Amino acid sequence: MEYRRLGSTGLKVSDICFGTATFGWNTDEAEAHLMLDNWVEAGANFIDTADYYSAWAPGSWAGRSEEIIGQWVRRSGKRHQVVLATKVCSPVGSLPNDRGLSRRHIMDAAEASLRRLNTDFIDLYQTHAMDRETPIEESLRALDDLVRQGKVRYLGCSNYSAWRTCEALWQSDKHNLGRFVCIQPYYNMIDRADFERELAELVQAQGLAVIPYSPQAMGFLTGKHRRMEDVPANSRGTIDSRMPTYFTERNFRLLDQMEVIGQRYGKSLAQVSLAWLLSNPLITAPIVGARSWAQLDESVGASGFRLTAAEKQTLDDMTAWA
Repeated sequence: MEYRRLGSTGLKVSDICFGTATFGWNTDEAEAHLMLDNWVEAGANFIDTADYYSAWAPGSWAGRSEEIIGQWVRRSGKRHQVVLATKVCSPVGSLPNDRGLSRRHIMDAAEASLRRLNTDFIDLYQTHAMDRETPIEESLRALDDLVRQGKVRYLGCSNYSAWRTCEALWQSDKHNLGRFVCIQPYYNMIDRADFERELAELVQAQGLAVIPYSPQAMGFLTGKHRRMEDVPANSRGTIDSRMPTYFTERNFRLLDQMEVIGQRYGKSLAQVSLAWLLSNPLITAPIVGARSWAQLDESVGASGFRLTAAEKQTLDDMTAWA
């Protein structure tokens, strides 16, 4: 397993991050604990969750993913071996203040996450989305207090536009507050424009880490769909409008080319999709989700795998955006 610095910080994280949104939804506690055990045994250390997971899954409730991780932390005694990242903003209850980035909710949510995770501190605390109703200085002061209290080590954001990220960094510098050190965007070989149009230049200039989620386009880039067909039931594709847009002849040709590249190295399409990201010096660690260890183990095999400049350019040309 390879390790990279988290942006401009001194914190070292594995170049693949384990996303645990499936915990409590597609993955039960026993399988989740097996995955976490094997993840650490493989040398990886970066784990991402959110207080909202798995509230978006039918029959589940907010905080379940954190609870499962916390039970593993207690059982395994391996808290020191991992870098735990979680998030705040998305709704975790039905009351008006059970969501957003107000000082009230941030402070309450952080305490709840600490309890569920069975830890005294959160390594990376991220705002899950932009909150346009709360002044950004209010949010940043609350986050800064958590850092000063020792309950949070580093701060980050997810699903932020370039202008909002820039505003947050400017406010932090202006008021001497804790600063975002990383950003978590939706970014993969097919969905390139939103990140590359503005965010890429910003993160490079500001030295931010980039930990993209859905690096395999909700599974499309693993090759499980090779021709026009329906999205399978009980998958993220059934609840995300982006999945049907992936079913184009251009994207099927892309899968064919990825397969050609993978065969040169004995790698799967899933591993090629991660290598495409890891070959970009701006990317720190793609966040991979999995329902089982068998799926996650495949992603572990992408650590350290890089494409040649020519191979990456070929894939870039096939997915170019205007």
